[in-house]
Amino acid sequence: MRKNRTESGNKCENLSCYRVLDDTEKNIIIWICCLAGSITFLENILVLVVIGTSERLRKRPSYLFIASLAMADVLASTFFPIIFLEFHLSNDSKNENPKIYLFKLGGVTMAFTGSVGSLLLTSMDRYLCICQAPRYKLLLTRRRSLLGISALWILTIVISFLPLFGWRQREPPYSQLFPYVKPQYMGCWAGLMLVVLFLILAAYALILWKAHHHEAAMETPKPGRSTKGRHDRMRVDIRLAQTLGFILLILVVCWVPSLTIMVVDVSRELNRSEQRVFAFCGTLCLVNSAVNPLVYALRCRELRRALLTLLRRVRGACSPGNTACVSGPKNDKHAEQTDRKDRDTLSESLDRQHLD
Repeated sequence: MRKNRTESGNKCENLSCYRVLDDTEKNIIIWICCLAGSITFLENILVLVVIGTSERLRKRPSYLFIASLAMADVLASTFFPIIFLEFHLSNDSKNENPKIYLFKLGGVTMAFTGSVGSLLLTSMDRYLCICQAPRYKLLLTRRRSLLGISALWILTIVISFLPLFGWRQREPPYSQLFPYVKPQYMGCWAGLMLVVLFLILAAYALILWKAHHHEAAMETPKPGRSTKGRHDRMRVDIRLAQTLGFILLILVVCWVPSLTIMVVDVSRELNRSEQRVFAFCGTLCLVNSAVNPLVYALRCRELRRALLTLLRRVRGACSPGNTACVSGPKNDKHAEQTDRKDRDTLSESLDRQHLD
């Protein structure tokens, strides 16, 4: 019968107890971290540059939340691969200074916490856009969105560096996943992330429910309404459901395995196989950061348009006398009018604003 943590004591004298990967597993981890880390960094830097160079996008709360998400994922792509590989590939059996290790771990925790928190802000933005459409601009101003982002990052920094500030385990038993970390802290962080993921899932479920009921009301036969219009709206709803389903699937696959193992580690002692599984599950969080720009940013029509404009400028396609690709008030106004055409349903509104 497996002993619990208190009985076994987990008397690791050095960090070799946590370096459980064999040579083949190390090579796989290196490949995943280098590939996913590079792609994540380049994607999210591109998103930040596009939003930063577009005055129109910088004024909209939706894109401020996407920028916050991109910033968190840039940090994740920088901190996680370097610190993760340094830890697991090091052959030094000596203990690292606890404060240095906890500072590094705090950086990784801050990046991933900020990423999940930004996903929550994005889901709340979409919920208000659909379920509180008439009051959306009053409820979510640019000032309030900036305050929300600032509060998120302040809270993220405080939570992430709590072990460094003193809430750490000074002697065994440690967590079997992270040295010098109190199992209670890790359990609280994992529980918080699970709650945030649940709120994200609930927000998207409410969006889908609202869109479905709105479409059902629109399906009531009325004189002059064509069958083709109803079929078009049905296709939009199917597309919306598929997109939201993909978002939720990515979140569950990338985050739930790691968080589940962290919760289990609080209650009992893990074996080496479970520790190795956790190492690979941790890379899924980085993969999620690589997928985020594709799901949340580059699917936005306005951001794609701003990206194309930026690329034309970089390539020198915009000559002084050519105003076709120069961003200005008239072009922005025309783009806004184009985006607003044919918004007959709530699902179409969401699809055009965020998920096109």
